[in-house]
Amino acid sequence: MSFLSSSLDRIKPSPTIAVTTKAAELKAAGKDVIGLGAGEPDFDTPDHIKEAAIAAIRAGDTKYTAVDGTPALKKAVVEKFRRENGLTYDVSQITVNAGGKHTVYNAMMATLNPGDEVVIPCPYWVSYPDIVLLAQGVPVFVPTTLEQNFKMSPEALEAAITPKTKWLIFNSPSNPSGAAYSEAEIKALGEVLKRHPHVHIFSDDIYEHLVYDDFKFNTIAAVVPELYERTLTMNGVAKAYAMTGWRIGYAGGDAKLVKAIAKVQSQSTSNPCSISMAATVAALNGPTDFFAERAAVFKGRRDLVVDMLNAAEGITCPKPEGAFYVYPSIAGCIGKTTPKGQKILTDSDFVTYILEDFGVAAVQGEAFGTSPHFRVSYATSTEALTKACTRVQEACAALK
Repeated sequence: MSFLSSSLDRIKPSPTIAVTTKAAELKAAGKDVIGLGAGEPDFDTPDHIKEAAIAAIRAGDTKYTAVDGTPALKKAVVEKFRRENGLTYDVSQITVNAGGKHTVYNAMMATLNPGDEVVIPCPYWVSYPDIVLLAQGVPVFVPTTLEQNFKMSPEALEAAITPKTKWLIFNSPSNPSGAAYSEAEIKALGEVLKRHPHVHIFSDDIYEHLVYDDFKFNTIAAVVPELYERTLTMNGVAKAYAMTGWRIGYAGGDAKLVKAIAKVQSQSTSNPCSISMAATVAALNGPTDFFAERAAVFKGRRDLVVDMLNAAEGITCPKPEGAFYVYPSIAGCIGKTTPKGQKILTDSDFVTYILEDFGVAAVQGEAFGTSPHFRVSYATSTEALTKACTRVQEACAALK
């Protein structure tokens, strides 16, 4: 009998973390590797946020707090949702967690029974299906294509919903594709969801402030008010504020659901880090002028990467509306052979090839549920991106 839980058989380690770890190991071994796997801004956390954390430490704000967030942070989250999203919540409707991934995990653990279905559009963030599986739910995937700009149609959503559906996980802008849904597109999906009152919506808004070309971000509970009571709207400070290591996510939703999430958290992590929460209060209540500055930098990087990858033989790279990823098709590379005589049969073969032979670390499309693609994070320097994309061009040119 195995000592390990059979629950582990349902899931796999995070592929994005695995790629980042492999790149770090190769670098440590002296290899010249450019890592494009991590979804982590290369900007620093703004100084006023760091100073708030230092002040909290000096003030002795280092003790246990309420399980699911301090009153000060919950108030700041309530105000953020009101100010930026037009959503009205009471503090009893707010949960604060140790990162956005923790919010997803808590929500699924608090609500899913064996056999409950969760609709997940493809391509998806790698952790969604595994968290659902760990909670004994059943992921139901809705395929999309590059021609659809990786957006789920209302008809496809309708076809995926069954009497067993409990959640739709909705991520816009999307990881890994960067696709973002317009207000009209969200309204069309909302019409479907209004016909199915048993379906709840998990709205992952973590890339809210990373949108380009005059795209206007919209969140589903505000666009379709009839879905407000059924929507858990999740956000966090990791991406927009460059606070990935601080580990703070939060969400607003039905008070009973929030209380259930707190129950799960009380028997797992207990409260998020008190210092990180003090810093997040400063983040949410403080200046946001750097959003536009950083978004402009990301836009320039996006345009560079899209242009350079489209110039690579066998690659087609759409231009996304948001986040800091591109998700190119490598259909034109499949079936070709590397200079070492290895056949490229899958996108996993392709990312292995560009890592081992050209020193570029990216993530295979298989990890996100849509092949043959790969994900490139452009949350790194322009210099590194230029060098990496040049190497990808050389890698593609070398295929026969």
